[in-house]
Amino acid sequence: MEEYFFQCPYCWEQISMLIDVFQRRQSYIEDCEVCCNPIQISVLTEDQNIVSFQAESIEQ
Repeated sequence: MEEYFFQCPYCWEQISMLIDVFQRRQSYIEDCEVCCNPIQISVLTEDQNIVSFQAESIEQ
């Protein structure tokens, strides 16, 4: 597991989450720990390193 810091797409606060670097592709919804809004998280890892991370609002 690796701690990753990013900015919430709703409240713009910096938050962190633990990423399982042993899973190559991950996609899930996680609530912001500050404002509680749902964030679509997409992660790509390679050789146990995070190579792509996206945190997006799920609003249409």
